[in-house]
Amino acid sequence: MVKYILLYTGGGMPDSPEEGAKVMQSWRNWMGSLGEALSDGGNPFGNAKSIASDGSVSDATIGVRATGYSVLNADSLEAAVTLAQGCPHLQSGGQISVYETIEM
Repeated sequence: MVKYILLYTGGGMPDSPEEGAKVMQSWRNWMGSLGEALSDGGNPFGNAKSIASDGSVSDATIGVRATGYSVLNADSLEAAVTLAQGCPHLQSGGQISVYETIEM
């Protein structure tokens, strides 16, 4: 099996504590449905800085700001995408990029 990184961008925050509880339950349900395919449930991202090739540091991110990640085990990129399509992040207007990792 290969590891795949789900990189989350965009999405919104719940409008109330009750909505937040529903969102968290959706995440727990989705992660539970993944079984052994879930390698690392991940976390949302906080503050970020970027480092340019000349070594300069910026408070701005490069490109679209990532908002979190998860790591899945799957037999193929297509299988990882299928698993990711059930992710609750998509329900909040977010997007997911699925990256295949390369064993070194």
